[in-house]
Amino acid sequence: MRKIVVQAVIIVCCAVTFFATVQLPWEYGHGSLVQVFAQDAVLRTDTKGVAGNAPGVSQARNAVAISKDGVLIAYSVYGQGEPTLVFVHGWSCDRSFWQKQIPYFANRYRVVTLDLAGHGASGTQRNVYSMEAFGQDVAAVVKAVQATRAILIGHSMGGAVIIAAGEIIPENASALVGIDTMQDFAEEYTPAQTEEFLKPFRDDFQKATDGFVRNMFLKDADPQLVNDIVAKMSGASAEVGISAMEEMLKASYVKAPPKITMPIWCLNAELWPTKPEVNRKFVPEFNLRLMPGVGHFLMLESPDEFNKQLDEILKEIVARK
Repeated sequence: MRKIVVQAVIIVCCAVTFFATVQLPWEYGHGSLVQVFAQDAVLRTDTKGVAGNAPGVSQARNAVAISKDGVLIAYSVYGQGEPTLVFVHGWSCDRSFWQKQIPYFANRYRVVTLDLAGHGASGTQRNVYSMEAFGQDVAAVVKAVQATRAILIGHSMGGAVIIAAGEIIPENASALVGIDTMQDFAEEYTPAQTEEFLKPFRDDFQKATDGFVRNMFLKDADPQLVNDIVAKMSGASAEVGISAMEEMLKASYVKAPPKITMPIWCLNAELWPTKPEVNRKFVPEFNLRLMPGVGHFLMLESPDEFNKQLDEILKEIVARK
């Protein structure tokens, strides 16, 4: 591991311990794995390009933020410009799932990717991995990069996370963009249904996750891509994954409606039906765009089309300001 140099003004004991012991993740890449190094706690720009060596895009400036409960949250910053785009991964994933978006968007925006607690290079000193706690992770990163009108972009479980973050830092976020998520705000699960769903994961997390994730793809999906994502997610922490899944299933927007004021956009696949008319009963504004011909991981399955669709949504959001 490369030697870590941290400026004295931000040295804290937990950060020193983190950088001395952190196990560095291997990021997912279509056909390859790219190592991500946790570098300084001070944002620093290198000269090499990021994924694909896209011209004009700087190497990641890596840092950590401290979440409300003291857990260290690893994040990366690319590019410059406003607004800041904060990409939030889903269940048992990490920030590498956004690698195909970084070169495209970092030429015009400041792009931030992060690992939620218990994922990637972030800390694991948490007993319950709730959506509110994950929201605090996002809030800590948004504040660390001093974003004032960030656009929070969350995939899958990340949709619930950005809603929680939007409740925590409404003054720092201007819009929420869900990626294949928020299909039905009225959906609820009983305790019995939740336990029935979780039992296979408690019995054999790797096997249950393998089957669970494979069902998120269409039949004509790239087999290598499917296998890589399945391997990544089924190899994630069972403790974190089960806790996060349980907390997500226990949450109910019927009993506790989202307390957000900013508009929501969703870019969803057609794998599961989305109910915009139901969702609009819970939030001030809900906009939906569908992307056919892809499964749950649309940002990796069809990155060019995904980036184009997301770009159009972002332009609409920015035009409102």
